[in-house]
Amino acid sequence: MHLEEERRAYVDKIEMVESNLSKELIDAGAELLRRLDDRGMQPDAAFWFYFPDVSTWKLVLVEVEVGKTGPKEIYRRIQVTLTAAGDDLHPLELDDITLAKPDAPMVALLRTAVHTGPGIAGIRFTRNVVNGTLIEDAYIYRLN
Repeated sequence: MHLEEERRAYVDKIEMVESNLSKELIDAGAELLRRLDDRGMQPDAAFWFYFPDVSTWKLVLVEVEVGKTGPKEIYRRIQVTLTAAGDDLHPLELDDITLAKPDAPMVALLRTAVHTGPGIAGIRFTRNVVNGTLIEDAYIYRLN
């Protein structure tokens, strides 16, 4: 029985570490958004979203152009911005970023609860239920 308690405490500790979004990633996400804005990309929405089924945070960038030019071109522009920034955006990498269309269900759900305008905000949105769907955790920069 003692071993089971130790195992449970260890598993809880791992889940806690993996579910935390670091200040460095929050700052890097905001800086990437500023740089994309300066380059004329200006995503309609940008937020960190926690995907509990895979215990992973992803920076979600909502871009109208995904449907027009395809994701490959958008990812290329983001990679160019990341490369040009050097260590300024550390520890953010392209693997941390995912693209979404403006009509994606996750985006529509968040938009029913939060509106920020075109700037860069910093809104933590944790354990909220929107239209019957639990949003485990998100950090929102922009939701137009």
